[in-house]
Amino acid sequence: MTKKCELTGKSPLKGHKVSHANNKMKRKFYPNLKKVTFKSEILKRNIRLNVSNAALKTVDYKGGLDNFLKTIKTYRLSKKAKRLKSKIIAKA
Repeated sequence: MTKKCELTGKSPLKGHKVSHANNKMKRKFYPNLKKVTFKSEILKRNIRLNVSNAALKTVDYKGGLDNFLKTIKTYRLSKKAKRLKSKIIAKA
């Protein structure tokens, strides 16, 4: 399982952990990911995705997974989400 959001494409960032003595050690900043089950009204089934907390808020704001996938650009999505988007657009 990759540490990448399937809807927004957010992935880990690289940086330093800096001590009080200003010693720098490499570390990664991971996105806040959750396994969430969405309900698609167009496809009439549940879809489970690995999504960041920010993407979860955006999906809620857009009015559900179907509306979110219609509006987002395809290059940000994972393979699974791209397939879902094409199915939703074909049915709608």
